[in-house]
Amino acid sequence: MAKKVASTGNEAVANAMRIANPDVCGAYPITPATEIMQRFTSFVSNGKAKTEMVLAESEHSAMSACIGAAAAGGRVATATASQGLALMWEMLFIASGLRLPIVMGVANRALAAPLNIHGDHSDGMGARDCGWIHLYSENAQEAFDNMLMAFRIAEHMDIRLPVMVGLDGFITSHSIETMEYLDDETAAKFVGEYKAMKPLLDIKNPVSYGPLILTDMYMEYRKAHDEVMKKVPGVVLEIAAEYEKLTGRKYGLFETYRLEDAEIAVVVMSSAAGTTKDVVDAYRDKGVKVGLLKPRLFRPCPYEQLGAALKHCKAVAVMDRADCFGGSYGPLFQDIASALYTQPTKPVMINKIYGLGGRDYMPDQAEKTIDELIQIAKDGKVKSVKEYIGVRE
Repeated sequence: MAKKVASTGNEAVANAMRIANPDVCGAYPITPATEIMQRFTSFVSNGKAKTEMVLAESEHSAMSACIGAAAAGGRVATATASQGLALMWEMLFIASGLRLPIVMGVANRALAAPLNIHGDHSDGMGARDCGWIHLYSENAQEAFDNMLMAFRIAEHMDIRLPVMVGLDGFITSHSIETMEYLDDETAAKFVGEYKAMKPLLDIKNPVSYGPLILTDMYMEYRKAHDEVMKKVPGVVLEIAAEYEKLTGRKYGLFETYRLEDAEIAVVVMSSAAGTTKDVVDAYRDKGVKVGLLKPRLFRPCPYEQLGAALKHCKAVAVMDRADCFGGSYGPLFQDIASALYTQPTKPVMINKIYGLGGRDYMPDQAEKTIDELIQIAKDGKVKSVKEYIGVRE
């Protein structure tokens, strides 16, 4: 039976970890993800999780501990944010390259300098090509659900890759919302028992991890990683369908909102999608055919499905809570543009950079964006493809 509670996003992620009951957690505190591991550590201290806590001296060391524990044959989880994720960068590649199913909550936060502790997607976007699976969450409910499903996705025998679950720093991580927890028994049964694959501690069947591979096989190894990534969307949908039967909550590779007959559309991730949906409803009431697409699975990017979902629109605005300096456009815009490139029909696209460093994303910003899309749909004229919005003059 589901139980309605008031919960922060961090608390929701910590409870999903408690239910999964990992064997080992390597941890190091960093705002705004500290509460995840703080709450989880209290569960361990109170006997509600049988986890070996490894309190490391840095995030790099925390991920190193996770890698060692996962290679040894244990279920492993952790959490981080911002500079912590950046400090892990070297180890992120090692975790994915070794095919270790580590699950990590990421309270997405701006990167320094200047120092900023508030939410944007700079950290996750910086790690987007590290070979991890990325899921993004709109609210505490989705963070909890994604975290539970992440263990199933990571540990699937056809996948065995690490997964990071993003939630917006402070906006979602610290805000209290009404949500539903699955009862522990049902949720634990859904996650299932951990099945080790070629663990180092199986001394009767010795294996080595991370051996030297030079020009003779390195490229083949990387191609194998790419082939595994191609299987991820199917597994994500398979597990989401099973989860829907338990909860009634439906998840896909992305969410569409009033998009099927839309002439214009907004693409936006995580918490800003909720605000944008309200504005979409207001414009629909005025007769404007506008819709929304909210990516959930960001890596591997489901290019074909995204392109098919948006190809009928006349104009699309992609909202990025991060920028690619020197890369012309935001990272999400580049992916959506790639998704539409091979489509026989494609919309005119614009890119809005918003909410950096925790700057509030307000309804009037969505309204101005939709008004611009209406104009573009009428005459096809674009004043500027990329624009920062919500900036003080």
